[in-house]
Amino acid sequence: MTPTISRLALAAFIVSASLLSVRPAPAAVACGSGNFDAWLADFKTDAAAKGISQQAITAGLAGVTLDPSVVNRDRSQKVFTQTFEEFSGRMVPPRLERGANRMKQYGSVLSRIEQAYGVPGEVLVAIWGLETDFGVNTGKFATIRSLATLAYDCRRSEQFRAELLDALRIVQRGDLAPADMKGAWAGELGQTQFMPSSWMKYAVDFDGNGKRDLLHNAPDVLASTANYLAGYGWQKGKDWQPGSPNFEVLKQWNKSEVYSKTVAYFAAQLARAP
Repeated sequence: MTPTISRLALAAFIVSASLLSVRPAPAAVACGSGNFDAWLADFKTDAAAKGISQQAITAGLAGVTLDPSVVNRDRSQKVFTQTFEEFSGRMVPPRLERGANRMKQYGSVLSRIEQAYGVPGEVLVAIWGLETDFGVNTGKFATIRSLATLAYDCRRSEQFRAELLDALRIVQRGDLAPADMKGAWAGELGQTQFMPSSWMKYAVDFDGNGKRDLLHNAPDVLASTANYLAGYGWQKGKDWQPGSPNFEVLKQWNKSEVYSKTVAYFAAQLARAP
């Protein structure tokens, strides 16, 4: 008679096998661990697990290194202390004529955007001017490198880890090539400075060329900015001055009361411009 495994031995074997099968996965490499390359390798694995293509991961993260200057900027931010009079007096007069010219140049586009999203052109052009001088100063920091640096640094790691994933999704979707993704030191992109998460949520292809391009394409820039404001509850045909519901929407764009008041003031000046 062929010997058989006893029930007790068989049970022990099954328990042992099950323990092996549920052995925990290796722990993720922690932020600020002292080994950025190991952290980045772990991030690539996580990005793939979240559905980002290997092509986008390779294209976006190849050769990415830590940028100490970004960490220094993040840790040395100063509290905004200018009054409305100081800030608006410095920012609005030099941009008013150029803003009025943009209103004329993109008049038909702005009208179509207002029909679609309810946001007046004056508000969009005011934001455009204050953020980047109408697309002249969009920033020169490599976006993916900045985001990877801030995700690795422990101060706001989870926030910027999510932004870095969305930056790769922008690449995967074909909106921008990684080499074109340059902006402000904290990862803001484009002519009105969208974080990647806002780009993914609100960027629109307004001219229908197949790409959402907020770096080079003014109709996409302006329509996406309008879509952002509409997404936060902009009320069509209503005032945007302090105290109004639309002013509260402006504060979702930038939480600074002084900045939001300056947008409102600039837009009102543009509305009266010849």
